[in-house]
Amino acid sequence: MLQIKVLLIEDDPMVREVNRQFIEKVEHFQVIGQASNGLEGITQIRHHQPDLIFMDIFMPEQDGITSLRKIRELDLPVDVITVTAANDMETVKQVLHLGVFDYIMKPFSFERVKGTLDNYLRFKKQTQSDQELTQRELDQLFHYRDGQTNVEQSAPLGSENNLPKGFNRTTLEKVVHFLHSVDGASAEDVASGVGIARVTARRYLDYLEKQEEITMDVHYGGIGRPINYYFSK
Repeated sequence: MLQIKVLLIEDDPMVREVNRQFIEKVEHFQVIGQASNGLEGITQIRHHQPDLIFMDIFMPEQDGITSLRKIRELDLPVDVITVTAANDMETVKQVLHLGVFDYIMKPFSFERVKGTLDNYLRFKKQTQSDQELTQRELDQLFHYRDGQTNVEQSAPLGSENNLPKGFNRTTLEKVVHFLHSVDGASAEDVASGVGIARVTARRYLDYLEKQEEITMDVHYGGIGRPINYYFSK
C-alpha cells in the first residue's frame, strides 16, 4: 500500500501541530519529520527523504521562497505544498514559478487539506507507472498538480463521455449494482452475476478500482493462484 512521507517546515509550533494532526487524519499520509525553519528543513529533507513537504513562507533564518529555490538548485526529489498567510500576488507568482503542487492559505480547514492530499495521492499513483502516457493522461497529471480534478473524475460515474473506449454505461452500472448487493466478489462472480464474460468483468473492475470507486483485496486459498476480490465502498 502506497504511503506518503511528509515533512513539516513551519516556525509556529501550534500551526505545526495542527498541520500534523490534519495530515495524519488522511489515509496513506504520515508525518516523518518537522523543522522550524528553512535551513533546518533542507537538512531534514536530506536525512528523511520525504515525498512531500508542507512548508510555510514566512520563517526566520531561511524563508520558504529561499528554501524552495534551494530545493530546486539541489535537485531534491520532493514535492512541496506551501501553507502560508501570504496572499500578495508577487509571493504567489514566485511560489508558482518554483513549481509547488498546491498553495494553501491560512487559516485553513481540514477539508481543504484533505482535498489537496487526495489529489496528491492520485497524482503519485499515476506517476508510478512506467508506461507511456497519452495526452489525456498527461492532462490528468497536470490537473492534479493544479489542485483540480479532470473531466473523467468530475463527471458522474458512467457518463458516456468519460468512459474508456469500448465501455458501456449500462454494463458499468450493472457491475456497480452487483457489488453493492454482495459482500465482496471475484471477477468470475461478477461475470456470472451480471451475465458478461470474465475478461470483460475484469476490465470493468480494474477501471472502477482505478477510479477509487471500489477496493480490491487478494485472497489466498490453499491450492492454486490467489484470487482478487472486489468490494463496494
